[in-house]
Amino acid sequence: MEVKGVSNAFMAFMQEMPEYSQPWMEMVRKLDAANALDDKTKTLAYISVLAAAGMTSGIPFHVGHAKKLGASRGEVVGAVLVGLPAVGHAVVQALPAALAAFDGV
Repeated sequence: MEVKGVSNAFMAFMQEMPEYSQPWMEMVRKLDAANALDDKTKTLAYISVLAAAGMTSGIPFHVGHAKKLGASRGEVVGAVLVGLPAVGHAVVQALPAALAAFDGV
């Protein structure tokens, strides 16, 4: 099963290791529910974290989600670049994936 924007590595984790992936996803859902931020803000913040951590494989999925929640292209770009002062130029590595995901390329 392919899910749009989800990396092959994460899909393999979900499909091949349910004893790990199911508790992982339960924890993710619970942390998401506990967060006081609205969904769009939370998703944009998560894009920032992915960019700062260099985890570009997660960018397409989360950018698609942000777009569905009403995020603009500028907000997505801003989310990617917000970490620039803290972690430096490394965040721009996520920019091509974010733009391609937003633009549907």
